[in-house]
Amino acid sequence: MTITVIPMAFRDACAYVERVHRHHAAPQGHKFSLGAVSEAGRLVGVAIVGRPVARAYDDGFTLEVVRLAADGTPHACSALYGAAWRTAKAMGYRRTITYTQQGESGASLRAVGWLLAAVRPARAGWDTPSRPRRALGTEEVARTLWEITTHDAPPLPATCNETRNETRPARRRCAAPSCTRAVPTAKTGRPARYCSPACRIRAHRIRTSKETNGA
Repeated sequence: MTITVIPMAFRDACAYVERVHRHHAAPQGHKFSLGAVSEAGRLVGVAIVGRPVARAYDDGFTLEVVRLAADGTPHACSALYGAAWRTAKAMGYRRTITYTQQGESGASLRAVGWLLAAVRPARAGWDTPSRPRRALGTEEVARTLWEITTHDAPPLPATCNETRNETRPARRRCAAPSCTRAVPTAKTGRPARYCSPACRIRAHRIRTSKETNGA
């Protein structure tokens, strides 16, 4: 079956999510929404893409597929995930993320090049003093974080490094004292020691000063 991806109005996408999605209501906003249409012209799925829900990921270069709902038509989910990334990349974004729940294989994501980034343990609830939340029905459910990126995407925040999958190892950190930034990969393919010439010079001065004082 041929699936055609079309632009969707936010209101229409939300209405479809309310009818079809298994465990979430419609979100509060979006950057853009897409629909998947069958050969017969029937709407078989929608994807709503917005700013990342987690503030740590909201770096200005990342979007999140906050809702994806489909009626089970083959390849509808893969078509929407692929189109969501192509659209985000064309808009200048460098990373798109999404989550699946425990028990969902992620086959639709893998089929269009997304990679497993982290596994999140189940939480007792989402309510916090700074962000009150009612029960959503997704408590006590482990989640998997997926991502797809451009070659120059900034690294994920350091808090995610310990849960990154072995297929996407954490980038090496700068060797300069007090610097926590990741270092770029050198042309030789090996990671550099410092993130910038400034850090390299600062580290050299500190090392020289210690050697001089020790002498």
